[in-house]
Order: sequence, then structure tokens, then C-alpha cells
Amino acid sequence: MTSRRNKKAGNHPSYKERGMSKESIAKKKAYDSEHSSSESAKKKRVEANKKRREAQKSGEDTSGKDYDHKSNRFISTKANRGKKGEGNRKKGTRK
Repeated sequence: MTSRRNKKAGNHPSYKERGMSKESIAKKKAYDSEHSSSESAKKKRVEANKKRREAQKSGEDTSGKDYDHKSNRFISTKANRGKKGEGNRKKGTRK
């Protein structure tokens, strides 16, 4: 099976929406590359891929879902994002 190339790789539209400069985009790509090559990220990817294969083999519908390592089940991609929708700012700190 041949893998399909991601045509948006390295040119994500949100870069422009966020008004990121070329320097900040390069810095983010370097961070992302370093983070995704870490041992913990590799282990999570391996585990998620294995769980997805098992779930599809057993007939479970995994479309539009990501494997959540915390709850050990598939949840929507919208719900499976960092901080679970809490955002970065702590409540009550707005000026």
C-alpha cells in the first residue's frame, strides 16, 4: 500500500490566518518536528495506529474520530484536542 502525500504539509492555511511571519512559521515547524520525533510521541502514534487497525478490523466506525490516550477510547477529533477546550488562559485572569 502506498501512502498518499499530504499536499498541505508545510503550508497550512492557518499560518496566514494567524498572521505568522516566515520566521515564526520556521520556528513552529522546528518545534513540531522535534516534538513529533520524541519517544513519547512515537509511542502514542504507534499505539493509536494499532488501536485504529484493531477497531476497524472488529467493524467499529472510526471515521472522524481520534484515539484518546487518556480515556483509552475513540472520541471525536474536535473533542480530542489539547486542554480539552479549556484554552490557554486561566479563568479570572482577564484584564
